[in-house]
Amino acid sequence: MFGTLMMFVVPTFVLRLLGLAGVRRFATWRVAAAYGLAFLFTMTGLAHFVPDSVTVMPSHSDLVAMVPGAIPFPDFAVYATGVLELAGAAGLLFAGTRRWAGLGLAGLLVVMVPANIYAAVENIPLNGEPPTPLWFRIPEQIVYFAAALWVSQALPAIRRSHTELPTVADPDTTNPAAQPGGR
Repeated sequence: MFGTLMMFVVPTFVLRLLGLAGVRRFATWRVAAAYGLAFLFTMTGLAHFVPDSVTVMPSHSDLVAMVPGAIPFPDFAVYATGVLELAGAAGLLFAGTRRWAGLGLAGLLVVMVPANIYAAVENIPLNGEPPTPLWFRIPEQIVYFAAALWVSQALPAIRRSHTELPTVADPDTTNPAAQPGGR
Protein backbone atom coordinates (compact mmCIF):
# COMPACT_ATOMS: atom_id res chain seq x y z
CA MET A 1 0.00 0.00 0.00
CA PHE A 2 2.81 2.43 0.80
CA GLY A 3 5.10 1.31 -2.03
CA THR A 4 4.01 3.94 -4.54
CA LEU A 5 4.13 6.71 -1.96
CA MET A 6 7.67 5.67 -1.04
CA MET A 7 8.67 5.97 -4.71
CA PHE A 8 8.06 9.69 -4.25
CA VAL A 9 9.06 10.30 -0.63
CA VAL A 10 12.35 8.37 -0.51
CA PRO A 11 13.95 9.86 -3.66
CA THR A 12 12.81 13.34 -2.61
CA PHE A 13 14.48 13.03 0.80
CA VAL A 14 17.64 11.39 -0.57
CA LEU A 15 18.02 14.11 -3.20
CA ARG A 16 17.43 16.85 -0.65
CA LEU A 17 20.09 15.28 1.59
CA LEU A 18 22.44 15.42 -1.40
CA GLY A 19 21.52 19.09 -1.69
CA LEU A 20 22.39 19.66 1.94
CA ALA A 21 25.69 17.85 1.28
CA GLY A 22 26.55 20.37 -1.42
CA VAL A 23 24.95 19.11 -4.64
CA ARG A 24 23.62 22.46 -5.84
CA ARG A 25 21.01 20.99 -8.18
CA PHE A 26 19.07 19.76 -5.13
CA ALA A 27 19.54 22.86 -2.99
CA THR A 28 15.79 23.33 -2.57
CA TRP A 29 12.93 21.08 -1.53
CA ARG A 30 11.00 22.10 -4.64
CA VAL A 31 13.65 20.77 -7.02
CA ALA A 32 14.21 17.62 -4.95
CA ALA A 33 10.44 17.01 -5.01
CA ALA A 34 10.33 17.59 -8.78
CA TYR A 35 12.94 14.88 -9.24
CA GLY A 36 11.15 12.65 -6.72
CA LEU A 37 7.93 13.02 -8.72
CA ALA A 38 9.87 12.35 -11.91
CA PHE A 39 11.09 9.06 -10.44
CA LEU A 40 7.56 8.14 -9.33
CA PHE A 41 6.00 8.91 -12.72
CA THR A 42 8.81 7.14 -14.55
CA MET A 43 8.15 3.97 -12.59
CA THR A 44 4.35 4.19 -12.84
CA GLY A 45 4.57 5.20 -16.49
CA LEU A 46 6.73 2.19 -17.32
CA ALA A 47 4.13 -0.09 -15.71
CA HIS A 48 1.75 0.87 -18.53
CA PHE A 49 3.97 -1.08 -20.95
CA VAL A 50 5.10 -4.03 -18.80
CA PRO A 51 4.01 -7.52 -19.91
CA ASP A 52 2.40 -9.95 -17.48
CA SER A 53 5.64 -11.96 -17.27
CA VAL A 54 7.27 -9.14 -15.26
CA THR A 55 6.31 -9.61 -11.64
CA VAL A 56 8.11 -6.78 -9.86
CA MET A 57 5.47 -4.21 -10.77
CA PRO A 58 1.92 -4.01 -12.11
CA SER A 59 1.58 -4.95 -15.76
CA HIS A 60 -0.25 -3.44 -18.67
CA SER A 61 -3.11 -5.90 -18.23
CA ASP A 62 -3.36 -5.02 -14.51
CA LEU A 63 -3.82 -1.38 -15.47
CA VAL A 64 -6.30 -2.19 -18.25
CA ALA A 65 -8.41 -3.99 -15.63
CA MET A 66 -8.59 -0.71 -13.68
CA VAL A 67 -10.21 1.19 -16.56
CA PRO A 68 -13.96 1.58 -16.00
CA GLY A 69 -16.16 -0.03 -18.65
CA ALA A 70 -17.50 3.37 -19.76
CA ILE A 71 -14.05 4.34 -21.09
CA PRO A 72 -13.63 3.24 -24.72
CA PHE A 73 -10.43 1.57 -25.91
CA PRO A 74 -8.96 0.72 -22.48
CA ASP A 75 -5.70 -0.66 -23.97
CA PHE A 76 -5.14 2.62 -25.80
CA ALA A 77 -6.07 4.62 -22.68
CA VAL A 78 -3.44 2.78 -20.64
CA TYR A 79 -0.76 3.25 -23.30
CA ALA A 80 -1.67 6.93 -23.72
CA THR A 81 -1.58 7.67 -20.00
CA GLY A 82 1.74 5.83 -19.77
CA VAL A 83 3.22 8.02 -22.48
CA LEU A 84 1.87 11.12 -20.73
CA GLU A 85 3.33 10.02 -17.39
CA LEU A 86 6.74 9.42 -18.95
CA ALA A 87 6.65 12.73 -20.82
CA GLY A 88 5.62 14.54 -17.65
CA ALA A 89 8.42 12.85 -15.70
CA ALA A 90 10.96 13.98 -18.30
CA GLY A 91 9.55 17.50 -18.25
CA LEU A 92 9.95 17.74 -14.47
CA LEU A 93 13.72 17.34 -14.82
CA PHE A 94 14.23 20.66 -16.61
CA ALA A 95 13.44 24.07 -15.14
CA GLY A 96 12.19 25.34 -18.50
CA THR A 97 9.53 22.63 -18.84
CA ARG A 98 8.81 21.94 -15.16
CA ARG A 99 5.82 24.26 -14.93
CA TRP A 100 3.95 22.70 -17.86
CA ALA A 101 4.96 19.17 -16.88
CA GLY A 102 3.70 19.67 -13.33
CA LEU A 103 0.44 21.17 -14.53
CA GLY A 104 0.00 18.38 -17.08
CA LEU A 105 0.64 15.69 -14.49
CA ALA A 106 -1.78 17.36 -12.06
CA GLY A 107 -4.42 17.29 -14.78
CA LEU A 108 -3.62 13.67 -15.59
CA LEU A 109 -4.02 12.73 -11.92
CA VAL A 110 -7.50 14.25 -11.95
CA VAL A 111 -8.41 12.35 -15.12
CA MET A 112 -7.23 9.07 -13.58
CA VAL A 113 -9.33 9.41 -10.39
CA PRO A 114 -12.25 7.39 -11.83
CA ALA A 115 -9.92 4.47 -12.64
CA ASN A 116 -8.48 4.57 -9.12
CA ILE A 117 -11.94 4.66 -7.55
CA TYR A 118 -13.12 1.85 -9.84
CA ALA A 119 -10.11 -0.31 -8.94
CA ALA A 120 -10.69 0.18 -5.22
CA VAL A 121 -14.46 -0.34 -5.32
CA GLU A 122 -14.28 -3.38 -7.62
CA ASN A 123 -11.33 -4.89 -5.68
CA ILE A 124 -9.08 -5.09 -8.73
CA PRO A 125 -5.66 -6.41 -7.71
CA LEU A 126 -2.41 -4.96 -9.01
CA ASN A 127 0.42 -7.39 -9.57
CA GLY A 128 -1.44 -10.00 -7.50
CA GLU A 129 -1.60 -7.66 -4.49
CA PRO A 130 -4.90 -6.62 -2.94
CA PRO A 131 -6.15 -3.28 -4.22
CA THR A 132 -5.21 -0.15 -2.36
CA PRO A 133 -8.18 0.86 -0.22
CA LEU A 134 -10.04 3.98 -1.27
CA TRP A 135 -9.40 5.66 2.08
CA PHE A 136 -5.66 5.57 1.24
CA ARG A 137 -5.79 5.85 -2.54
CA ILE A 138 -7.60 9.21 -2.76
CA PRO A 139 -5.43 11.05 -0.19
CA GLU A 140 -2.36 9.59 -1.89
CA GLN A 141 -3.55 11.01 -5.23
CA ILE A 142 -4.12 14.38 -3.52
CA VAL A 143 -0.50 14.34 -2.28
CA TYR A 144 0.79 13.78 -5.82
CA PHE A 145 -1.61 16.40 -7.22
CA ALA A 146 -0.48 19.01 -4.67
CA ALA A 147 3.18 18.13 -5.19
CA ALA A 148 2.81 18.47 -8.97
CA LEU A 149 1.23 21.89 -8.56
CA TRP A 150 3.87 22.92 -6.03
CA VAL A 151 6.87 21.88 -8.13
CA SER A 152 5.31 23.61 -11.15
CA GLN A 153 5.04 26.74 -9.00
CA ALA A 154 1.34 26.94 -9.78
CA LEU A 155 0.65 27.21 -6.06
CA PRO A 156 1.76 30.50 -4.54
CA ALA A 157 4.65 30.26 -2.15
CA ILE A 158 3.74 30.84 1.46
CA ARG A 159 6.21 33.32 2.80
CA ARG A 160 6.56 34.70 6.26
CA SER A 161 6.25 38.45 6.20
CA HIS A 162 8.86 40.53 7.99
CA THR A 163 6.12 42.83 9.23
CA GLU A 164 3.44 41.98 11.70
CA LEU A 165 -0.05 41.37 10.46
CA PRO A 166 -2.39 44.31 11.02
CA THR A 167 -4.74 44.07 13.97
CA VAL A 168 -8.26 45.41 14.16
CA ALA A 169 -6.99 48.67 15.68
CA ASP A 170 -4.32 49.15 12.99
CA PRO A 171 -5.07 51.15 9.86
CA ASP A 172 -5.52 49.21 6.63
CA THR A 173 -1.92 48.84 5.48
CA THR A 174 -2.93 47.52 2.08
CA ASN A 175 -5.04 50.52 1.08
CA PRO A 176 -2.97 53.63 0.13
CA ALA A 177 -6.00 55.85 0.78
CA ALA A 178 -6.01 54.75 4.42
CA GLN A 179 -2.41 55.86 4.91
CA PRO A 180 -1.62 59.33 6.26
CA GLY A 181 -1.44 61.63 3.27
CA GLY A 182 -3.04 58.96 1.04
CA ARG A 183 -5.78 59.73 -1.46
